This record gives sequence, structure tokens and C-alpha cells, in this order.
Amino acid sequence: MTDSRHSTAVAAQAPAVPGGNPVAPAKDTRTAADVVTPELVARLTRGVTGSGTTANHTPFTEEELARLPEATPEDVATAFARAREAQRRWADVPVRRRADVLLRFHDLLLSRQSEVLDLIQLETGKARLHAHEEVQAVAVAARHYGRGAPAYLRPKAHTGVLPLLTKVTELRRPRGVVGQIAPWNYPLELSVGDALPAFAAGNAVVMKPDTETALTALWARDLLIEAGLPEELWQVVLGEGPVVGPEVVAHADYVTFTGSTRTGRDVAQRAAARLVGASLELGGKNAMLVLRDADVEKAAAGAVRGCFSTAGQLCISIERLYVHRAVADAFLERFTARTRALRLGTSLAYGADMGSLTSRRQLETVVRHVEEAVAKGATVLAGGRPRPDIGPLFHEPTVLEGVEPPMAVCAEETFGPVVSVYRFDDEDEAVRLANATPYGLNASVWTRDGRRGREMAGRLRAGTVNVNEAYAAAYGSAAAPMGGMGESGIGRRHGAEGILKFTEAQTVAHQRLVPLAPSFGLDDAAYARLMTGGLRALKALRLR
Repeated sequence: MTDSRHSTAVAAQAPAVPGGNPVAPAKDTRTAADVVTPELVARLTRGVTGSGTTANHTPFTEEELARLPEATPEDVATAFARAREAQRRWADVPVRRRADVLLRFHDLLLSRQSEVLDLIQLETGKARLHAHEEVQAVAVAARHYGRGAPAYLRPKAHTGVLPLLTKVTELRRPRGVVGQIAPWNYPLELSVGDALPAFAAGNAVVMKPDTETALTALWARDLLIEAGLPEELWQVVLGEGPVVGPEVVAHADYVTFTGSTRTGRDVAQRAAARLVGASLELGGKNAMLVLRDADVEKAAAGAVRGCFSTAGQLCISIERLYVHRAVADAFLERFTARTRALRLGTSLAYGADMGSLTSRRQLETVVRHVEEAVAKGATVLAGGRPRPDIGPLFHEPTVLEGVEPPMAVCAEETFGPVVSVYRFDDEDEAVRLANATPYGLNASVWTRDGRRGREMAGRLRAGTVNVNEAYAAAYGSAAAPMGGMGESGIGRRHGAEGILKFTEAQTVAHQRLVPLAPSFGLDDAAYARLMTGGLRALKALRLR
């Protein structure tokens, strides 16, 4: 591991670009080498299958963080074999005891959160408060399924074909080994947060996290084992996506994937060829609507959160702002002022309002979208520039106006700190514009009239819609489903679907006293008349 002792604090002390976003003071002088020690890496990689070696890096300086095991296709097969053996034993553990592991994990996570916050920041480059969003989301999921899994999974009685004579029970059986492909942008929430309901349902998991953010996922695995999860039950395989990803899909009994729509299509096709289910959360071009009666001060503050959390590298973040013309000037005055005031920084402490982009590829996309839009006539209202004075992958939070086709930023997902502003005259127009995308992941409506906001939400084509919040209200409500429509994916996380998707429904029907066939001397015709009368009676009794 290379020495990066100059990396974290020095960059945060670099002078700000004149007229650009201010730099947050460095409140923590620890460096990557202080956090990612050889001892930590050895502990977190214990039991990880891999016969090769790979490395990950910190976006703050692009320097190496750790050397990690890299899996071959044979290693992936070995990991699945180990997981399958462990899953057979785990499925026999009562669901209440499985759920108790999640509740112990919840407490450990909150008490030791500073450890993982450091790792999330070093691996993603995000500000500490945005890293804490992941801790919050995982704690909510652990509590929800830790408390709710027994009820979600308990046997359910159904009305049989002949009431009282046909006893029908629906059972929920684990699928087996879940193959999970997790992204880099939320390495805690989208790794362990998605795995928790799978474990509660009695499954094992073989997960391929992004190598660049693998330490965070491995830390979560280590903590979950400490909470009581059998070590072999959660296998982690690392390596290049085109090499390891297809192997995970090739062995899994069910697949979960979070990432780009292009890769999601490939995952879906591979899973379908094997007749195994898949849940996919994919891209988005999410819209926020500021109505004529909105509180523009609150809407501006909400837009900053919605557009620039995690430097915009959030699948449910806002990339399109539709503002009623009557309040557009007042809103934009407040929104751009707040955007220009955001403090950028790399310190492993609270204080920065926005961190770095996570990869050079994301920075290049952001720069391309902004530069092309400006060249074709768009106006920069705030930001617009990379900030190498802070770190190699920093870019200012950017607000554009005058964006229109065929500018790439108009329709393509940027996945960075860039938002385009559009003015509208009536609400029907706003709904039409917001829905004019193949994506349908998240949306936001701002109004002083809650009922009107909820009614408009029902007209938007998105899996989640927040009224007077950007994304956190819907996402944080773990009892309700979250996912996308259209090219934003299939399936849902959270709620009943978020755990039941990891199970197979089994119906057990016990027929008592009489068979469902002619009996007691009835011939076929008499039996048919009897059943016809019975069916009419059941309808008259309003039975389902």
C-alpha cells in the first residue's frame, strides 16, 4: 500500500478559486494511511475468496488504498459452493433468531459508525454528512426487517376452494444463494442494506461489490459476522465487472443488481436465460417540480440537498428542475446563492457540504455535459468548473439554464453535481415535461398545499415521489417499496416486496372429509350440478 500521508488534509487547505465555491477547513488531519492500515485490510479480507490481487484507490488523491484478493471464475464457483452449504444450515434457524442478528448489527453499526464513515469517505470521496446518510439508511433497514421479518415470513392462511373443508397455507421458502452486484456510490447502504432482508429470509449471499469501494462492504460483512451471522453465509468476490459479474449471475438462485441501465439489461438477459428472478435498480433522470404556491426558501434548500448530496452521484438525486415561471426568479436567486455557498472539502470530519466525484470517468462525464451544453447555448448560473485545487476529481456544484435537445445533459443521466433548470407555465405542462423520459425512478413536488402535491405526485411516472422533500422521505420509509419504472428497473427494495422477493411462495392445500371429485354415489352429472350450485352460493356469500 502506498503512503498517502500528505493526501487528506493538504488538499483541503488549498486556496479557493476566485469566485468559486469556498473550501471547507480541514477539521481532521488524519490521512488514508492512518485509517487503512495493513492490520485492518488483513482483518477485513479474512475468508474472502480470491487467488489474484487487485487494488482500490481514494478519489481524494487517486492514490492506492489497499491491495485486495481478486477472484477468478473458479473462485466465484468456490464461493457459491461455500455459501450453498452454509445456507442449508441457516434456513433451519428460526426466523426470529435470524432477525435478531439484524437487531444486534443495528446497535453495533450505530456505536461504531465512525469507523465506517472514514472508509466511506476515503473510498467514495463524499462529505461526511452524506456518508452518514448511508449509516441512517442501513440502521433503518436493519431495524425494519429485524422487527418485521417474522411477520412478513410467517405462514398465511387462505380460503380454500371449499371453505372449512380445504385448509390452505402459504409458506415462504428461501431462494437459496442470492447473487448481489453492488455499485460504488453507496457502498454501505447498497451492499449490506440490500443483503439484510435476504439473510433474514434464510438465504446466503455471494456479493460482488465495486472494487474501488470494497473495504466498506467488507467492513459491513465483518460487523455482521460479529453480530452473529455465520461467516460462510456472506461470500464476497472482487474483480473486474465483465469477468466476475457474469459468473455471479451464472451461479445465483436470484440476482440483485444496482447500476446502469445498459449493464442492467445484460444482467436481466443472463438471469432470464437461467429462469432465475432478478431485481434491478437502474438509471434515472429525476425531476423536481416547484409549483406556483411553493415556499421558495424551503424549496431552494431542498433542491440543494436533492441535487448535490454525494456530489449528485445518487440514483434518486435531482437532475431536472421545473419551476413555475411566476416564482422562478425568486427561487433561482435563493437556489444559486445556496449552491455557490456550498463548501467543498476532503476532511474526515463534518463540515464540508460536498465532496469529490468518485472516479475520473464520472468527472469526465460531468465536464463533457457542462462544456457541451455551454457550447450549444446553455447558461451557467452557478459553478461550472472542475476544482483540482481541492482534489483531482472535484467539480463545483453546477446549475444550468437554457438546456435543450440535443444537449447530452438534457436527457442523459449525468450522475454528478449538475442540474438543469426549466421554467413552466401550467401544471399539466410540468407533468408532461417531467414524464418525458424513459426513466422513472424518483420525483419531487414542492407546494404549500399537501393534498394538491399528493394528487400531482400520482400523475408522475416514478417509483417514488416526495412532496416537499427531494428523496429522503420516500427512501427512508422502509416499510414502503422503493424502485423504478420504465428504464429505471424492475422490482423493489424495502417493504414487503423487499424481503418476499428473496423467497419462493409455496402453497400447501389440505383437503379434508370429501374429495374434489364425484363421491357418495354421485354420478358425474349430479356432481357437476352440486358444484354449480355451490359456486353460486359462494358468490352470494361474497366469498373471494
